[in-house]
Amino acid sequence: MSRRRAHEEHENHERWLVSYADFITLLFAFFVVMYASSSVDDIRHQEIAKALIKLFDHPEASTPIELKPDGSLIELPAVPIPPTQDPEAEAVQALEAIAEQIQSALGDEIAQGEAHIRGNELWLEIELNSALLFPSGAAEPLPDAVRVLDKVAGVLSAYPNPVRVEGFADDRPIATIKFPSNWELSAARAARVVRILMQDGIDPRRLAAVGYGEYQPLADNQSSQGRSRNRRVVLLISRHLDLRHAPIDLHSPLRLAGEGQGSGQAGI
Repeated sequence: MSRRRAHEEHENHERWLVSYADFITLLFAFFVVMYASSSVDDIRHQEIAKALIKLFDHPEASTPIELKPDGSLIELPAVPIPPTQDPEAEAVQALEAIAEQIQSALGDEIAQGEAHIRGNELWLEIELNSALLFPSGAAEPLPDAVRVLDKVAGVLSAYPNPVRVEGFADDRPIATIKFPSNWELSAARAARVVRILMQDGIDPRRLAAVGYGEYQPLADNQSSQGRSRNRRVVLLISRHLDLRHAPIDLHSPLRLAGEGQGSGQAGI
């Protein structure tokens, strides 16, 4: 039997057209997707622009926004922004708060005329009659003095303001071994009040004691009422938080007016 001749297959030289057509189709689909994703959504952009304008024009009234996955906006609850407070205004408000609390704490003493509260935006003055605090000619406190000063310290302990305690006397002379003059008596009374405030928890770095003797009267010393008015202890509460001015650098030279223009010598 004769052998059949194998069918001879011809090579296909156009197979690349199939791959090329697939590539072109994928490339077209890619550009369609890119175009669709970059199309402008005017409504969404207008909402974002309005939110940004509101944020920059009125930051205290603005509300946070968030974008959903589909591009729409979510308006979140507003987060309040605390207003910035002027330090000077805060200091004045602190003095006003102290004054209100002291008036409430010393209501009975104020009604009886044994205590007075006055001040302004720079300081607060709490005046206590010496008869409420000390026996005549002495600097040892009466039992009522501790009670009254405990109430004052209860208010002042919540604030950092410095407190200067000032002692005053009338013009009647005193000459004892302990108090040779009204200077010593008024200073000793102020220092005793400072010690009571320290025992009540007031930071001693906030405190100072000053004695004025009889040289800063409020009333005429010719009457008993006037002398009683002049015998007093005053708690002066400052708005500024520094008890004293910044310490002086004793190593730096002191330049006086005209220094370097004359002989170059100056004395203090």
